[in-house]
Amino acid sequence: MRTAIAVVGPTATGKSELAVRLALQLGGEVVNADAMQLYRGMDIGTAKVTAEERRGVPHHLLDVLEVTETASVAAYQRDARAVIERLLAAGKVPVLAGGSGLYVQAVLDDLRFPGTDPAVRARLEAEATQIGPVEMHARLRSLDPVAAEAILPSNTRRIVRALEVIEITGEPFSASMPKPGPARYGTVMIGIDRDVEELDRRVDTRVDRMFAAGLVDEVRALIGRGLREGKTASRALGYQQVLEALDADSDFDAAAAATKQATRRFVRRQRSWFRRDGRIHWFSGNDHDVAERVLSVAGQ
Repeated sequence: MRTAIAVVGPTATGKSELAVRLALQLGGEVVNADAMQLYRGMDIGTAKVTAEERRGVPHHLLDVLEVTETASVAAYQRDARAVIERLLAAGKVPVLAGGSGLYVQAVLDDLRFPGTDPAVRARLEAEATQIGPVEMHARLRSLDPVAAEAILPSNTRRIVRALEVIEITGEPFSASMPKPGPARYGTVMIGIDRDVEELDRRVDTRVDRMFAAGLVDEVRALIGRGLREGKTASRALGYQQVLEALDADSDFDAAAAATKQATRRFVRRQRSWFRRDGRIHWFSGNDHDVAERVLSVAGQ
């Protein structure tokens, strides 16, 4: 019986290329697990695979949101599972590929999404603005140490969400967090990484190419489609920095440098997130025979 494969890991390691190679060899199809690649028109700054790079392999959950819409993990969980189950029923191998850890987790683990209360959320967001994320994180730690351990003190959005769930459900936020266990669909989880210094260089090169390829013009075009109003899209790496440069009428070289720095920090957070998952089989993106080695591990 065929199972799914997930290709995960930090940005710029080579996940997209490997996913296509695996899909070609297995007669499979790729399911996007990069939150920013859900957005139409955000192509250059997200390194979205081009039609040529897809090599005829169908890709799912690309270009499904407008930049004014807010990406939802719950909606992604529903849609990605529906695609994967349809592919499995058709005898195809789904290859889930991307670096958005929470999105991957939502598909493969029993991640539940409690309801929301706009009034409670607004009050907590106002408090976070007033006293700062560190104090809010300390409050979370006193109420739910398990959740506080899993959420960075700088991640105001998730801290507020955790406190909201605690208040409206009367249960710890950690009660809705996934418990360790086999990945859904019997998925074989593959991690791709590279040496830290090499990956930093690859990030710098990628950002230089994005700006050379017209990232600034892409952002200008998306402003006309509501990018500034998009709570999620406007904060994407590269897009946020270009927007700030446009607002300040500043040098785009500085925006590129800021994008590189922010991306390197993001890579380290991704690595920390995925390395906590003991189900992942790790490979180096430098290995020329990585696809063949992955297939042997996956038993395909």
